[in-house]
Amino acid sequence: MKAALAPLQGVGVLVTRPAAQAGPLCEQIEQQGGTAVRFPVLEIIPPADPQAVRAIGARLERFDWAFFVSANAVQMTLSVILAQRDWPPSLRIAVIGKRSAEELQRFGLCADLVPEHRFDSEGLLALPQMQQVAGAHCVIFRGGSGRSLLADTLRERGALVEYVEAYRRVRPSLDSGDLMARLRAGRIDIVLVNSVESLKNLVEMLGSSGKQLLVDLPLLVVSERLAKAARALGFRRPPLVADSASDAAVVDALLAWRNRPPLQ
Repeated sequence: MKAALAPLQGVGVLVTRPAAQAGPLCEQIEQQGGTAVRFPVLEIIPPADPQAVRAIGARLERFDWAFFVSANAVQMTLSVILAQRDWPPSLRIAVIGKRSAEELQRFGLCADLVPEHRFDSEGLLALPQMQQVAGAHCVIFRGGSGRSLLADTLRERGALVEYVEAYRRVRPSLDSGDLMARLRAGRIDIVLVNSVESLKNLVEMLGSSGKQLLVDLPLLVVSERLAKAARALGFRRPPLVADSASDAAVVDALLAWRNRPPLQ
């Protein structure tokens, strides 16, 4: 009697997460029988002003809410702050998504506020706890650039908001030759992307010939906003949207895609 094939047997999965964050997800893909092809399209580097996080850490008691916009923000911020002090029990924590909440737990902290469905600034701002924030002192830990919607909306609702650059995102310099060879040979079956910036970087790093090979492939994303950006960039298939950016949600979405009945 033949042994059952692993669910992702023979599936080539392009993983575009930063190199330091891709390992656990790639391991789970490989445990399911897939081939995880690592091609990081973002590199996370320290902020331009490395003292900014330390300085804010010294006055955390002045804030009512701390917002982390990504798992990178959690990791880069708390690795600095918790080396110099404990987190104030009175300072509530809000995060955009489940990966950030999981990263908090690695540092022994729990998020007080996490969206249940939409994992972006809009989802966080829609929660009841964010409707009455007049007078609240808020600090937002983020990368060197990004949307201002969260801060702008909080300020419109009467909150006092400060930004802290906890890290920067840069596009790495990579040789794309191996990936292009895999794409031409049909050995990439699905592409995983976590952000609009990552998707744009991927397209730019592979050039026009690479884009032509990408746009017909299934694309797995982690938000409806990213799905919309994919369509605007010319991807022809409706993107698959995972429930969140967590490893478990991404693997579940991969398995659901793999198990879908073929089109008639």
